[in-house]
Amino acid sequence: MLSLVIGGARSGKSRFAQSLCPDSTRTIYLATARAEDAEMAARIERHRRDRPAHWITIEEPLSLAAVVQRHAADCDFLLLDCLTLWLSNYCWEHRDLPADTIRDRVLCEVSRLTTAAGSAQLIVVTNELGCGLVPESALAREFRDLQGWANQEIARAADWVYHLVAGIPTTIKRPGGDL
Repeated sequence: MLSLVIGGARSGKSRFAQSLCPDSTRTIYLATARAEDAEMAARIERHRRDRPAHWITIEEPLSLAAVVQRHAADCDFLLLDCLTLWLSNYCWEHRDLPADTIRDRVLCEVSRLTTAAGSAQLIVVTNELGCGLVPESALAREFRDLQGWANQEIARAADWVYHLVAGIPTTIKRPGGDL
């Protein structure tokens, strides 16, 4: 079963996603953040403290589908936090490629990710970037659009989609169809 947890910055996405994984289960936390500065290192440490100590953490900034494929059978839940940081990592890693090529590769990796989920309990956390102002730079608009397309693909494949605002979750898709 695939679940998507989407919302803005500091909307409570990670906390809610963690609540979907019962404490007694074997959970793998797939972390995509890179500690490239002190502020991000502090964020990563805060996230570590906020999750149960018995969870297994796999830090992977790029190869999400491969990690899910490799470990889906080893756990009850796989929590990917977050797709937006993965996308940022991916775009940086491939910054010399044309935008169309990056888009095609991103959507291919997202498709591989949803397929890799198979019968596993995969929860994906992502940011909703399309509700704010139109970004000033072409690069930022490109990133916002790419995130939107990736989110649409995950949501289309997901069984459950939750949207968080101010720490309050709203179910916007459930098994059997949209609400």
